[in-house]
Amino acid sequence: MKRALTCILFLCVCLSLLLPSAAHAAAPGIVLPADPTQAYITLGILLIAALMFFTEVIPLPITALLVPITLSLTGIISAEKAFSYFGDPTVVLFMAMFIVGEGTFITGFADMVGRAAVRISRGNTVLLLISAMTAVGLLSTVLSNTGTIVVAVPMILGICLSARISPGKILLPEAYAASLGGTVTLVGTPPNGIINSMLAQAGAQTFTFFEFAYIGLPLLLAGLLYYGLIGHRFLPDHPDTDEELYLAEETPRRRKKLPHAMLIFGFVVIMMASEMMPLTTAAMIGACLMVMTRCMTMHEAFHSVDWTTIFLFAGMLSMSAAMTSSGAAALVAHAVVSGFSDPWLLMAVCCLLTAVITHFMSNTATAALMAPLALPIAQASGISPLPLCMGIAMTASACFLTPIATPPNTIVFGPGRYSFLDYVKYGWPLQLISVLLCCLLIPLIWPFHP
Repeated sequence: MKRALTCILFLCVCLSLLLPSAAHAAAPGIVLPADPTQAYITLGILLIAALMFFTEVIPLPITALLVPITLSLTGIISAEKAFSYFGDPTVVLFMAMFIVGEGTFITGFADMVGRAAVRISRGNTVLLLISAMTAVGLLSTVLSNTGTIVVAVPMILGICLSARISPGKILLPEAYAASLGGTVTLVGTPPNGIINSMLAQAGAQTFTFFEFAYIGLPLLLAGLLYYGLIGHRFLPDHPDTDEELYLAEETPRRRKKLPHAMLIFGFVVIMMASEMMPLTTAAMIGACLMVMTRCMTMHEAFHSVDWTTIFLFAGMLSMSAAMTSSGAAALVAHAVVSGFSDPWLLMAVCCLLTAVITHFMSNTATAALMAPLALPIAQASGISPLPLCMGIAMTASACFLTPIATPPNTIVFGPGRYSFLDYVKYGWPLQLISVLLCCLLIPLIWPFHP
């Protein structure tokens, strides 16, 4: 009850800050809606959804489904648009990789990889955690962080199975490592590419391929150090998951199909790494091959999909579209940035605003929203747009407080048996560290007045 009242008070404060903002002139580059009614309705739906997520008064998938339902009933976006995201390529990618991952378990491939990793680390949980985080983080620097984590999850589950470790103690930091690793290069995460593209369109100086590493590598190192030294002590240990792992170990494997599963999994990884075909296409081919080669049955394939993850991600994608089309995102941006002129404060505000918005929107959509706002704000303030844009790119990816903030966060939600609040409880220290590093280091690397 206390938690619910706190959330309600927070929602009221947020709305009180936003309501008067439309009466004032817009900050440079921000186009406020002529009629803010739809924006306020959208913000109300978002804040109520946030309250329901954090209190879990109803199941999370139902809350996520109510978002597109409410948005379509109130006319914020059409029903066709609201529910179209259930066919989004990323959602399809999730479903396909759940099937591919299950195929590696059924045939014993994941077990084999897990036992090898346990032998190397000698069963040391912290060493397992940091080794896996390092591998995932480094792979995400040159591969899609989404592709990296969907490939890594079945391997990590195999490690947990062999070492008798709850996946809840490993998977969440792996998702964070994938997000942080993606910040190191231009192709690691979509926000980096969006920021560079918008700078180029504006005729401004762009970032080079590895220039993101000047701040991306410190962020990744900070994540490794935090979970290696302190954070590993506070990660959840779900007894019910341990029981499931024990039962899974006792389940007979189709080891005769092991070579098929290895070839299929290798094919998917190579196609994703080389970008010879889209991630979703590669994953779907892998899923089909798992059934066609009889590594698994159709029943097992359907059963392997974590529908909580699917509904959560697909349902909340509609909020991204509504925030932009209704003008709600512009209202939030204006309310926060219109009163600041000092470049260091502008930097902090842009980073904090991006970090807040991206926890309830796609980080790609957040970057696409914030970058056009940062450019004219920097121009009006007489400073370089590079530090503001880099801050937006980094904080759009370094977001750890909700399962819908990034695809890696969503992917581990079901396999790790996490609750919505687990992300807040175990991710807030890294969130604070990341935002502080961005605010302090980025202006030193890319000065406001070059």
